[in-house]
Amino acid sequence: MSLPVKDQLRYWGVAAVTFAIVLWFLGDVLLPFVLGSAIAYFIDPVADRLERAGLSRVAATAVITVVAILIAVIMGLLVIPALVKQMVDLINIMPQLMRDLQTFIARQFPSILVEGSTARETLSTIGDAIKNRGPELIEGVLGSALSFLNIIILLVVVPVVSVYMLLDWDRMIARIDELLPRDHAPVIRRIASDIDKTLASFIRGMGTVSLILGTYYAVALMAVGLQFGLVVGFVAGLVTFIPYLGAMIGGTLAIGLALFQYWGDWASIGLVGLIFVIGQVVEGNLLTPKLVGSSVGLHPVWLLLALSVFGALFGFVGMLVAVPVAAALGVIARFGIDQYLDSRLYRGLSDQDNP
Repeated sequence: MSLPVKDQLRYWGVAAVTFAIVLWFLGDVLLPFVLGSAIAYFIDPVADRLERAGLSRVAATAVITVVAILIAVIMGLLVIPALVKQMVDLINIMPQLMRDLQTFIARQFPSILVEGSTARETLSTIGDAIKNRGPELIEGVLGSALSFLNIIILLVVVPVVSVYMLLDWDRMIARIDELLPRDHAPVIRRIASDIDKTLASFIRGMGTVSLILGTYYAVALMAVGLQFGLVVGFVAGLVTFIPYLGAMIGGTLAIGLALFQYWGDWASIGLVGLIFVIGQVVEGNLLTPKLVGSSVGLHPVWLLLALSVFGALFGFVGMLVAVPVAAALGVIARFGIDQYLDSRLYRGLSDQDNP
């Protein structure tokens, strides 16, 4: 005989509250383990495919680890130093860009920037604020989130956790399945399968889309000679994870920089804009339909709300788990709606009279 519904709700409620409390107090400690588990989840299909090709789980994990190390070395030697240099240069050049913008507006629209006007003072202070606060912001982030100890932990613990989680992933899933309540195991398996499909479609799909678009934007913008093209491509690819926002931010930043660099050369400015138009066409008609699909069920507003709420409550770790939790809650909500539509609460007693 199964437990009454009230008792089950009480037990599961206590478990959920306990999990939230643990996440609240141990967020920073859990960060390497959350990252390692997320990486293992992301790569697990590759390991499964290598197993189907004839490799053992250990051999598949070893192959993936070697490839990941090679990619990390290449990124560390070639891409990351150039990216950091361009970011620093962009912060340092912003005051000059603001002065150039002020000069252009004063020449084209002299009535706007009269001496002592609010617009003139605003433009003159934005650049200085960016230059003065930019390094302080970077130093603050590095000092709080990337201290020497945290760097060591992230660089050592995250790869180790990823390897062990990837190696034992299938066994852990089987063990968790054995611990499910027998009365509810079929329903939990179905909900978990739907959550996995949603996460696979969104996280793996959008991660791949972000990587492809970020690489395309960076290479294309540097090919046309745009300064800080690598930074713009990195930002555009990173924010592509939130639909429509990546193209808006990246396109605005790229076209703004192109206006300063190529003013009067409208062909080059139009070429920069064309790069983002092509990127959006390819993303909307090829990449997103093929890699993400149309049944993800995560609306951009729901995604932004989840990122905001979990980021405010649990910090950086909360932002990492926001998308998986939002996907899980969306699947559970759809399951609850289906159950409600099939219940007597929705159909009422009159439904019994229908043949």
